[in-house]
Amino acid sequence: MYGTKIGGTIFDRDEHRHTAADLLQYSNPDGLRVLLHATVGRILFRQTGAARPVAHGVVFHDAAGVRHRAYLNDGAKNEIVVCAGAVGSPQLLMLSGVGPRDHLESLGIEVVVDQPMVGQSMSDNPMNAIFVPSPTPVEVSLIQVVGITRFGSFIEGASGSNFASHYSQITRESGQIFTINDMNDLPAASSSMRGGFILEKIMGPLSTGHLDLKNKNPDDNPSVTFNYFKEPEDLQRCVKGIETIEKVIQSKAFSRFRFQYISTEELLRMALNFPTNLLPKHDNASKSVEQFCKDTVMTIWHYHGGCQVGQVVDKDYKVVGVDALRVVDGSTFNFSPGTNPQATVMMLGRLSPSTNKHQNAIEAFLVVI
Repeated sequence: MYGTKIGGTIFDRDEHRHTAADLLQYSNPDGLRVLLHATVGRILFRQTGAARPVAHGVVFHDAAGVRHRAYLNDGAKNEIVVCAGAVGSPQLLMLSGVGPRDHLESLGIEVVVDQPMVGQSMSDNPMNAIFVPSPTPVEVSLIQVVGITRFGSFIEGASGSNFASHYSQITRESGQIFTINDMNDLPAASSSMRGGFILEKIMGPLSTGHLDLKNKNPDDNPSVTFNYFKEPEDLQRCVKGIETIEKVIQSKAFSRFRFQYISTEELLRMALNFPTNLLPKHDNASKSVEQFCKDTVMTIWHYHGGCQVGQVVDKDYKVVGVDALRVVDGSTFNFSPGTNPQATVMMLGRLSPSTNKHQNAIEAFLVVI
């Protein structure tokens, strides 16, 4: 909804952190066994005596690399539930023989079901940020207040008292890893530089890509292409987002939090010097907002797609073409919220038919990477 919202938190009033694992305390321990450091590499299918392949077990290896197998007990309602994420779930399906025939056969993987949409329609919400040095102390805040625009870009702020440590925090949040070696471009260069980031990210990007296996090793990352800004509308939403940030920076209300002699163009130039990605930077990027968006794009880990509803799974999240197998995670999303999708993913798992409290007779393997 258009306007400003305040984000939630996974910390309670006593500053204790809570996660989805807290739900385990409400489960029946007699029917639950959790295996740590168990990496699933393949789903096993039974293809004899059934109209179509039936998932009936998994192959996994432990921390020492020893391989194991686990099988479902007999029962019409028993099934395997995959929730390995937008990268892990399509990867696991393809490693198990469910995916595009040509791609699987090129890697020597036996095809169980020719499903060309596995690994397709991969999306990620692109993010771009501007750091604004502040002459006055600023409150420590990490993406709590969100401005929701009418054009599909979310404007968020993150601030702190120490530039180096805080930029390290924000880039860790967005998946970037780097070392600051040179701060000479900043005014009064100092490791205690005060300031904050104002960032924009695209809600529900139209640009999509694909995921391909590199090999048959489940421990190796697949190759993922998100095609950021491939669709012109996504790029224009980024441009409008950056222009909105510039208006905020130039506003009277913001004046005490910025050095007046640093122009917005100079702030863009400074942002280009940050190691946000490995893309080559263009000389005109501080003057062209379009080029700035392309040169400084970052991820904020909101990957989705690859096993979408209506393409790979049906409306009950059952994998099309096989039995006893569901996917319940962000890979099934056609659209990801502009803010953190954690609550959406948790409620998807809570409400999915396979985990519904009225169907507690179901035995399921929960496959998580």
